[in-house]
Amino acid sequence: MGYLLLFGAIAAEVAATTAMKYSDGLTRLWPSLLTALGYVVSFALLARTLKSLSIGTAYAIWSGVGTATIAVLGLMLFGEGLNTTKVAGIVLIVGGVVVLNMGGAH
Repeated sequence: MGYLLLFGAIAAEVAATTAMKYSDGLTRLWPSLLTALGYVVSFALLARTLKSLSIGTAYAIWSGVGTATIAVLGLMLFGEGLNTTKVAGIVLIVGGVVVLNMGGAH
């Protein structure tokens, strides 16, 4: 159940961050409200996740997967460029999450 809650927390955080981009500096009402709601839901689900998963594992997955997903959405939705440095950064983020999870499995 912990990983399902964590997936929901990641999805809410990604939706909130994406809405923030559309909010035009929090000056547009509906995207701004979606941003606030998304972060509240994300933190609530992350807090529930911490009842069953270790904080290091949960936070590494939440932040790493969220960051990598937002980077990909930046490419797809907002036309952000892709270069070797960005690819390396995403690979390092995902690799770091994997390594932390391997270390926490014992």
